Amino acid sequence: MLATIPEHALAKSEGEGRIRNDQWHLRFLKASRAHSISQGEGTIVAIPDTGIAPHPDLRKNLLSGVDIIPGGSGDGRLDRDSHGTGMAGLVAAHGRGDAIGALGIAPRSKILPIYDSPPDGDGDPDALAQGIEYAISRGADVISISSVGGTTRRLANAIGTAVASDIVVVAAAGNRPEDSGVGYPASERGVIAVGGVDRQGKHAAVSVSGPEVDVVAPAVDIYSTSIDGKYRKGTGTSDATAIVAGAAALVRSKYPDLPAAEVAHRLTATAVDKGPPGRDDEYGYGVLDLVAALTADVPPVGFGSATAGAPAGSRPVTTAVAEPAGDDGDGGATARGWATLGVIVAAGGAWALVARRRRHGDDPPPRISR
Repeated sequence: MLATIPEHALAKSEGEGRIRNDQWHLRFLKASRAHSISQGEGTIVAIPDTGIAPHPDLRKNLLSGVDIIPGGSGDGRLDRDSHGTGMAGLVAAHGRGDAIGALGIAPRSKILPIYDSPPDGDGDPDALAQGIEYAISRGADVISISSVGGTTRRLANAIGTAVASDIVVVAAAGNRPEDSGVGYPASERGVIAVGGVDRQGKHAAVSVSGPEVDVVAPAVDIYSTSIDGKYRKGTGTSDATAIVAGAAALVRSKYPDLPAAEVAHRLTATAVDKGPPGRDDEYGYGVLDLVAALTADVPPVGFGSATAGAPAGSRPVTTAVAEPAGDDGDGGATARGWATLGVIVAAGGAWALVARRRRHGDDPPPRISR
């Protein structure tokens, strides 16, 4: 199930001039400051979704991908739903000049489109698994999954292989009321589970809570690219997931030798704490802070109190204070079920980093939610 609740599409002529202003999440996250440090150069973000249309604001960053299920264009670059195109725009839209068109979190990263989820239909866990396998074979640096749903042995194996291949996997936690808790694959050990906040930086009503949530990002009224050269506004943890995937691309670009587990650690260690002190079920380790993730002095996993195996409720340590995210602007977040969640997995000793964030050892029962 896709983890986005689309609200409306803007006509091309209506959206071009206003869309950047409507992207409140860019100001909230101080994206312009982050872009002076990194824009995601040299990274590939794979997006298994409903396909991705070659929108004018995205076209230069769109690679040739693959169709896992029948009905696409053969290369993943066809979208009849708009969800996949919206997620891609949040990651890597480059716009068209100053303040024209949509802008992504990592506007110089490349997007690998994978058509694995039919429009307005339930996703197949094995199709997602095949998409992840394809992303691994194409050298993806980040896999952004904005969906929740059932699991199979093949899907669990694909996630494990992605982690062992040093790929950052990011997944959506899920949306209320369809989901009552963190869904799969965000609930998988080793995955970065993403929840959502609103324009005030408070827990978004649409976002589920749970002990698996690692980090939160804007998820309400999020504007992005759509099909036919148009724009869309949506709400849900799908959008928050794509935003975090873009952040992972920024970090991987700035620190190209940093292992995937350390990228995840940097994102959570520099997040702005919200709610009760330390990690909690609504905000995880806190609200994404792009600038701090790129600039803070973060001790590596296994250093001091940030060692693997630390108590699940404890917060990773950073020697630099993360600057609180600002808030202004308009927004919208996309909520998608099983086809749009994200996972991050680490191999060997790094596996313990994410394992410590899970308070349960039971796998979720197979399900498809929409």
